[in-house]
Amino acid sequence: QVQLVESGGGLVQPGGSLRLSCAASGFTFSSKAMSWYRRPPGKEREWVATITNTGGSANYADSVKGRFTISRDNAKKTVNLQMTSLKPEDTAVYYCATVYGGIPSWGQGTQVTVSS
Repeated sequence: QVQLVESGGGLVQPGGSLRLSCAASGFTFSSKAMSWYRRPPGKEREWVATITNTGGSANYADSVKGRFTISRDNAKKTVNLQMTSLKPEDTAVYYCATVYGGIPSWGQGTQVTVSS
């Protein structure tokens, strides 16, 4: 059974930084690309970033490019999202995700609030 557990969210001031982590279990982590998504208040969930199974390549949404960095540790089965220069519009519930057996799997999410 795929399990994804996010952590690291919280309240941060504009311009600040935050690091999210996602612990994975129930599947062969090193064989799967991993992604981060977010759901801003009152809006649909949107894609943030994806990293390949080896960690050799990553892609980002234009809205976070240059500010966010996705990384992974296959030995620890974790995927991280380092967020810098945070803006109020980054406020959202952040989810890590993968596709296993053709079915998307999501964590429960972690709240990030950017506010002064």
